[in-house]
Amino acid sequence: MNQMNIATVDLNLLKVFEALHEESSASRAALRLGVTQSAVSAALRRLREVYGDQLFVRTGRGMAPTLKANQLKPVVSDALNKCRQSLAMVDPSANHYDGRSVTVGLSDDFEIAYGRRLIEEIAVSAPKLRLIFRQTHSQIVARALMERSIDLAITAGGFAERLLSRQVLGEGGYACLVDPASLVPGQQQIELEEFVAREHILVSSGGFIGITDEGLAAVGLSRRVCASTTHFAALPHLLKGSEAVATIPSHAAEAIAALSGLALLPCPLNLPRYPVELGWRTSTQIDPVVLKVREAIAASFAAG
Repeated sequence: MNQMNIATVDLNLLKVFEALHEESSASRAALRLGVTQSAVSAALRRLREVYGDQLFVRTGRGMAPTLKANQLKPVVSDALNKCRQSLAMVDPSANHYDGRSVTVGLSDDFEIAYGRRLIEEIAVSAPKLRLIFRQTHSQIVARALMERSIDLAITAGGFAERLLSRQVLGEGGYACLVDPASLVPGQQQIELEEFVAREHILVSSGGFIGITDEGLAAVGLSRRVCASTTHFAALPHLLKGSEAVATIPSHAAEAIAALSGLALLPCPLNLPRYPVELGWRTSTQIDPVVLKVREAIAASFAAG
């Protein structure tokens, strides 16, 4: 690597690096930055000289980051965000949201139930800020936060890490979804006997046993799962035209039923309620943009 001094490095190169890493394409990075593709290519050549590494290599699907680029990404993004924070400190009344994004990790049940509301909150409190929703769950969320692939996360726990902070947003329960055509006219609930007799669709990030199986086992019963999926959004397609039932968090069941026409029924099992938590890296406490999104998330859940 060449001996470099920060006085000789154009710090705009870091914006190009960030855009290339996040877009995986020189043409898309150029579009995002409002420059020509040749300008991005020239910046990449300079970045390679500065860091003594290829940084990005061409693949059939664009540009893939090298190990060095992946190591540099959180440091570079943190540095750019600190620059953006400094502008907000100079002029707190100005909206320094254009060009900024905040990545929120959550499972798609929260995205379905609260995503639109959160977008509307941000449009008012932090105009021009871009939200990025990224799939996560409680078993992997702490690592995703620490590796900086997400800035905030909404899950049912998983924040037991000393460098993370959290707040409780609320409490969740469970409800059932079925195709209304599989119900008798006027049916408003499903009895336990019928519940066990039906086939079930399980939504799980990887396991074969869900909270419903544990609840049934506690009363000496079991169910037959005909299929499982990792995404709540698939349920309307999997349930329509069948006798199957899905038992999922109430917030998602209500939102999916409202959009899909599936029937929403109370769960015949007494399943335990669970806390819904918002987590973040404690080091981001002072970032006003992350704070804005945290406040918007809390407001979205309070309204729900």
